[in-house]
Amino acid sequence: MGARGEGSDMDVEGTGEPREDLAVERDETEAQRIDRNWIELLQELRIVQTGGQVLTGFLLVVPFQDRFADIGGGGRALYLVVLSLALASTVVLLAPVMIHRAVFRSHRKDRVLRLSATLARVGLVMLSIALVGLAALVFSLVLGTLPGFAAGAAMAVLVAVMLFVVPARVRHRAATNPYVAD
Repeated sequence: MGARGEGSDMDVEGTGEPREDLAVERDETEAQRIDRNWIELLQELRIVQTGGQVLTGFLLVVPFQDRFADIGGGGRALYLVVLSLALASTVVLLAPVMIHRAVFRSHRKDRVLRLSATLARVGLVMLSIALVGLAALVFSLVLGTLPGFAAGAAMAVLVAVMLFVVPARVRHRAATNPYVAD
């Protein structure tokens, strides 16, 4: 899932509107397309949720370690920011399932899909920022402040490339070559 995230049936500008040509090409109804996109989104969320929950679990046990007492005020503040982002991203990434359960059988899956895709993007950004902060925190504790800033910056560049640059290139290639398979 790229920065725009709804799946392969979204237009190249990322407006969130379905590409009608793909529905015809795939020979599926609107309901079938929505169901397929929902299943694809859930598969993506399963992967991200697992990683986010593992990170959150790791962060929750950190204060109970003996060495946590050695962390200074700045390190503790960074830890709390990272923990807060990890917890919040977990909730945001679980929200699509909770919302779907709340409106199940109300014939609003198209709206749930659009909202869930947005929540997935927000959750991915939050989790990515948490990873940047985590890299900075761990490197700061192990090697010092300057290596911590460097590790955080390196992780921020990697996140930016993977969340924005790579999806933009894929969208560009799809726009210039309509015969590229999804």
